[in-house]
Amino acid sequence: MEAHPLVVFRDGASARRPVLVGGPEVVDVIGTIVGGDVPVDQRRSRAAKLLGISETLVDVALAYYADFTAEIDAALADRARAADAAEKSWQRQRALLQR
Repeated sequence: MEAHPLVVFRDGASARRPVLVGGPEVVDVIGTIVGGDVPVDQRRSRAAKLLGISETLVDVALAYYADFTAEIDAALADRARAADAAEKSWQRQRALLQR
C-alpha cells in the first residue's frame, strides 16, 4: 500500500480486490485500456471518460498493474470466463424458448 497509496482493497466473494480510492476496481480500468481497437495514445483518456475518473487515477491503475500484472491478468481471465459462461447460459435459455 505504501507504493500505491491511492489503491485500497475490498473483500468479496472472489477474495481481496484492489480498488482505486473513490473509483472503480483496478481490473475495471485495465480491462478498459488493454486491447481493443482504440489507438494506444487515446486509451488513457478514453478509459477516464468511460469510467468517470481522472487520467491520474488511470495512471495509478496502470502503475499497480505494472507491479502486479499476474494478479490483474488472472482477474481479467476470471471475468472473461464468467462472461463466457453467462453468454452460453443465455444461449441455452434462448434455444429452449425456440422449442
